[in-house]
Amino acid sequence: MNFVKMHGAGNDYIYIDGFCENIENPERLAVDLSKYHYGIGADGIVIIRPDEKADCFMDIYNADGSRAKMCGNAVRCVAKFLYDRGRLSGTSAEINTLSGIKTVVIEEKNGKAVSATVNMGKPILNGKSIPTRFGDSVVKNKNIFVYDKYFDVTCVSMGNPHCVTFCEDPDLIDLSVYGERFENHEYFPDRINAEFVSVIGQNRLKVRVHERGSGETLACGTGACASAVAAVLLGKCDRESEISVQMKGGELFVCWGTDGDVYLNGEAVEVFTGKV
Repeated sequence: MNFVKMHGAGNDYIYIDGFCENIENPERLAVDLSKYHYGIGADGIVIIRPDEKADCFMDIYNADGSRAKMCGNAVRCVAKFLYDRGRLSGTSAEINTLSGIKTVVIEEKNGKAVSATVNMGKPILNGKSIPTRFGDSVVKNKNIFVYDKYFDVTCVSMGNPHCVTFCEDPDLIDLSVYGERFENHEYFPDRINAEFVSVIGQNRLKVRVHERGSGETLACGTGACASAVAAVLLGKCDRESEISVQMKGGELFVCWGTDGDVYLNGEAVEVFTGKV
């Protein structure tokens, strides 16, 4: 099987051309290939499948074999995959996902896509729809007990659920202790992605993320969007302004626009191709 290793701000996946490859057990394949030292090593696999409504369908499986609905970093890399291989008629792509069709606008240099902006759609703020067990209202600064202390959390869905906690410094949070406990907390019936965020300047955030099914990752596109939306809801960042989100793997840019949609911009990098 041929594959391409790509990343967006360090959030790396193994990309498989589903137009050519027949994948019978993607859950098992994701577990086997995602193992560092024993496999290729990644946050999961992405199968780029044919689709009747869009240029392709993005099918994501986390490192533990669970299926993901959406990934803001992966969707930019899928657009790069299509553009670099001449499968698009212009510099925009329509990519279908389990969270709906996403439009990606590509920035190219010397015939290759180097970065992209994706319309991530409108954030879901209703607690029941995210889903959480906080009820139907906006989940803003709700106090919950996790392991051995209380946290004030704000929850947002960007096609997948996120729990955002503002703190003095994310590096002081022991994700090996709190990451899985947030992910599997009783308030989150479908598990949750957890972000720990600090404000480091005007419209500038520092974020660490624990992704459900993958653990701590170097970056998370939907997590960057959820963190920015939460910062706006809490008055920590400005609506309709570009918000810089610093993650361990690099910088992403988020804007919650006047149309209500959230826009995510960042790099898309091909690391290597191979055969396994």
